Amino acid sequence: MNYSSSVQPLSRREMLRTSACGFGSLALAGLCQQAYGVAGPATLLQRQPMFAPRAKRVIFLFMAGGPSHVDSYDYKPELIRNHDKDYDFTGVRFGTFGKKSKRKLMKPLWGFKQYGQCGQHVSELFPHTAQMVDDICFIKSMHTEGVAHGPSTLFIHTGATNLIRPSVGSWVTYGLGTENQNLPGFVTLQPSDMMGGPRNHSNAFLPAIYQGSAIGKAGQPASEITFRNVVNPSLSRVEQERNFKLLQQINRAQLAGKPKDDQLEAVVESFELAWRMQMNAPGVFDLSGESETTRKLYGIGEKPTDDFGKQCMIARRMAESGVRYIQVNYADASNMPRWDQHSNMPKHMDHARATDKPVAGLLADLKNRGLLEETLVWWGGEFGRTPFSQSGDGRDHNPRGFTTWLAGGGVKPGISYGATDELGGIAVENKVHMHDLHATLLHILGLDHEKLTYRYAGRDFRLTDVHGSVVHDIIA
Repeated sequence: MNYSSSVQPLSRREMLRTSACGFGSLALAGLCQQAYGVAGPATLLQRQPMFAPRAKRVIFLFMAGGPSHVDSYDYKPELIRNHDKDYDFTGVRFGTFGKKSKRKLMKPLWGFKQYGQCGQHVSELFPHTAQMVDDICFIKSMHTEGVAHGPSTLFIHTGATNLIRPSVGSWVTYGLGTENQNLPGFVTLQPSDMMGGPRNHSNAFLPAIYQGSAIGKAGQPASEITFRNVVNPSLSRVEQERNFKLLQQINRAQLAGKPKDDQLEAVVESFELAWRMQMNAPGVFDLSGESETTRKLYGIGEKPTDDFGKQCMIARRMAESGVRYIQVNYADASNMPRWDQHSNMPKHMDHARATDKPVAGLLADLKNRGLLEETLVWWGGEFGRTPFSQSGDGRDHNPRGFTTWLAGGGVKPGISYGATDELGGIAVENKVHMHDLHATLLHILGLDHEKLTYRYAGRDFRLTDVHGSVVHDIIA
């Protein structure tokens, strides 16, 4: 599956004429990117998967900063028994480069209990998610590239640590299009400008129409997030409809004279998408019609869950509306992402309180509505944390072994796959690299990660580069 063509830039006169009605920054951004250096026919029309899919869409719950797996879902009795003992971690991290490195082990700060029929161990950090373990597939043998937040965050989003590559959501919409022509195929809610920033939802060299639409930004209250610059307050709806119809007639006449101009067609599609969004998108963010019971399920109206609860509810509404790839970011605008506790591990409790109930509520709500079986939910951060202490009561970055989990369409529920060593330091059993996870996500959506390619600069690129294997053992 490979779309490519050459593109001739629009002239300044043509661009100004085409954009005369000003349908918003989203469309204009798409126009500019499409016109200057992006190749290939661009359409968000729904496409058939390569083979029968297990899920139609993805909701990615990104926990920026790296939650500690040994304090949450990876129960390690040996770590508890050996608390405060010196242990040789030579070569394990992270700045030691083969030098002798003895560190003190630090047990989890929270107790673990077993939950559900599957008997999954979950710490006191996540009492609500613990009630949903029979619907969750825990992958406890993750490992990835990059040691610092920037490279590892880019890697989880794009499959590369430092190159300009399309994000996962862009690849998904490139392969499948969208289920709803009135909304973007790929949306990221309240993304951070740090640790890769816009590159984490970029289309890179894919046609601009596959770029993720950033809704809101980190640090902004969820009650204020919406598509910016889509509605023109200076014009009535009737006037906007009249202007749109006129522009549509002009554009269609232009297309009739250039039937094989893929680039011009993409520009027209960008503006028409902006118009459809203008008429339809605001309703997705209107939570006023949700029942009080549903709002309580997400923790809306409660501290500290109100903000992230609204994000998760908007994600569910987008899933219902046919958005293909939805990313919900628990992030901030600082150089120290939220879960990044090099000291003060007790701070993890604040983040867990803010996210646990909304995440569990999202799973329960999707399940109640019959959406979970066709929606793949992915929870995780860019890496985990070390079993040894740092700065007394913190933990360092750990890309060599950590936990993520999946739920919903396509995955076996109530299982744990893979394992780290007895202390939780390194993945040792059924290891799953981030490339493998990306390959598996695409497979669940009916896409072959080796065949979903795009020719750019004389080479066929793919999300997993030349790596990655589908983890068939976790697929239902």
